This record gives sequence, structure tokens and C-alpha cells, in this order.
Amino acid sequence: MAHADTPDNQGSPFWRFSLRTYRQPGVADACIALQDECGVDVNVLLFFLWLAAEKKRVPAVNARAVCEQAALWHDDVVAPLRAVRRKLKGGSTLVERNTAEMFRNRIKAVELEAERLQQEAMFAMSPNLETEPSESVDAAARANVLAYEQAVARAFTPGAVEILIAAVVVNAQRAAGAG
Repeated sequence: MAHADTPDNQGSPFWRFSLRTYRQPGVADACIALQDECGVDVNVLLFFLWLAAEKKRVPAVNARAVCEQAALWHDDVVAPLRAVRRKLKGGSTLVERNTAEMFRNRIKAVELEAERLQQEAMFAMSPNLETEPSESVDAAARANVLAYEQAVARAFTPGAVEILIAAVVVNAQRAAGAG
């Protein structure tokens, strides 16, 4: 997620979960590491972790289908916006530095909106997505990350994954305590 300084009370439950999770200590860095080092679509990973927070496991075949659907928007819209934003980070040789930075910030806002739209579309898929019950949030999170790894035929950095799973488990415990 490009930047998560938006209100927690807007968007779908999945979007609100993502904002809360992304703000947890170490999560943003772990997401960026997974994205840059392993090619992870952070929105897809957060989707699987949101389902895990509800103690829902995603079978591998369904994880693959989610990845295929999400890749269409991610590859055509989110990733190109991210690439432009990152290119502008060092400034420009033509455009004055402050002007280029203001433009980069506008691209960053558009990138975040593209991610939100991806998440809202994925949330809309969730009622029809077949899942299996899990005995715990932790077990569901580990199973869903594994299903995602299998769907994209890549292993993810274990330390970064552990940071995310821990954040999801803590948030689930807080939510259970508040309810």
C-alpha cells in the first residue's frame, strides 16, 4: 500500500482491516520487502490475511483464482503507477525538484486509490469465494500464506511473513477482547 493515512471508517471491512494492519509496527517495511524481494501483491496477501482473521482458510485452487483475477488490475494499473512514483523519488533532471515532488505525491495518491479499488473488487469476490474453517487465526494465516506461495510458485521471506501474521493475530485478539 502506497500510504495508509486515510480514515479507518471508510471503505469495506477488508480495506479497514488493511489500514489497521499496515499501521502496525514493522508491517509497512515487511510488505515493501515482500513486494520488492518476492514479487508479492500486498493487496492479495492482505486479502488472504483478512480472511484468516475471520478464521477462514483458502484452498490452493481458490488462491490461484484470486491471484489471477487480482493480477489483471495490479499489473495494468497499480504496478505502473508505483513505477512512475518511484522513478520520481530522486527528482527529475528537467522539472524543478519541488515541482517533481508535488507531482510524485499526486501519483502516490492515485496509486493508493488504485489499491483501494483493487481491494474493494476483491472484497466483492469474497462472498462467493469458497473457504474452509480454521481452528485459529494463526493457523488460517499460515495456511493462506502457503496457498498464496503455491499459487505464484514462489517462497516468501519468512521474517516478513512472521511480522504480518503476528500483526493479524494481535489485531484479532484485540477485536475479540473488544467484542
